[in-house]
Amino acid sequence: MKILRNSLVILTVLLFIPAVSSAAEQIGASLRSDTSLKNEVENAIGKGLTWLASQQKAEGWWTQEEVPALTALALMSFQGDPSKFYRTKYAENINKGYAYILKNVKPDGSIYNKEVYINYNTAVCATALVVANRSEYEPIIKKARNYIIGSQHDEGEPGMGDFPYDGGIGYGRTDKNPDLSNTVLALEALYYTRHLKSEMSSDSEAKDLNWKAVTQFISRTQQLKAYNDQNWVSEDDYNKGGFVYYPGNSRAGEIKLEDGKTALKAYGSISYAGLLSYIYAQMDKSDPRVKAVYDWLARNYTLAENPGFGANGLYYYFHTMTKALTLYGANTITLKDGKTINWRQELAKRLLDLQKPEGFWVNEQSSRWWENDPGLVTSFSVMALEMIWRGL
Repeated sequence: MKILRNSLVILTVLLFIPAVSSAAEQIGASLRSDTSLKNEVENAIGKGLTWLASQQKAEGWWTQEEVPALTALALMSFQGDPSKFYRTKYAENINKGYAYILKNVKPDGSIYNKEVYINYNTAVCATALVVANRSEYEPIIKKARNYIIGSQHDEGEPGMGDFPYDGGIGYGRTDKNPDLSNTVLALEALYYTRHLKSEMSSDSEAKDLNWKAVTQFISRTQQLKAYNDQNWVSEDDYNKGGFVYYPGNSRAGEIKLEDGKTALKAYGSISYAGLLSYIYAQMDKSDPRVKAVYDWLARNYTLAENPGFGANGLYYYFHTMTKALTLYGANTITLKDGKTINWRQELAKRLLDLQKPEGFWVNEQSSRWWENDPGLVTSFSVMALEMIWRGL
């Protein structure tokens, strides 16, 4: 069974085991396992999964039939259950969910219901299929991988990166504005299917991503002049090292600088997506771009909001933060005032406080990016807690 053969890749999909640095083992008592908190987190996960199971439609999907990625997120929540109790209890729900995903697989490798968000749906569903760890899904995953690679943007002279958006991936294959949010999900799917690359080497139709181009695209969304050749970049005290949504556009708008000028505003969730993108591109932690975004995230650390963007995308921020910091190997964060915090413990407590008695989570302050949908937000929260649980 080819997929099972690469156990490390399978086990680390969606960070189901934490990346722990050797330095972390020397931190001391403050980072030793908090059994009480860990039990609370496990209980919250169980409540969240029980609520999710109750929300599945008869046809197998969650939240929106036309967006299978949302079903894929719910499925990954069940697959990451640390107790395995709920994964067993709701095996029928899981099987129905995967059956629904398979119904949306297209001959060209894409996975979608209606012709919207094709790349987004394909990338998230492909990752969910990897998590399932079923050998019969391997041909589907390979074709999805090829489709994602074929969606990489390249305008103008091929391979030259002569347009700002070259190298990125957007919502659809013909999307003229690739963005970092879709790019990181595409890179995630490719990262966790990279073990298939060698098996596809003899396939005449197999493709490989232009990694130089995608790295350039990521850099072109970062506020760092040494690596971003766009004229909008600002290295003011707030922005330096942070990220925007795509070159020349920040969903958080603009910020007024002390000199009276304006600059695109970096914000938290997309900056964690930037860090995660560099990790998926296998960039070294010592690279100035990685160091700069990590410094920005430490300077702007907060769990009260999505820094720079208020309540908008708050749970995506929590979710992406957890993935990025886990893969980066950060067990603690040193804040700008010199204080060192255990981010896992802090985020666990924040999510526990935000969970509703019925077991779900929802963003009551902002509907941006569907965060008024408890199904989506509960999937984000459960997956974050599952990753946190493994690091407590």
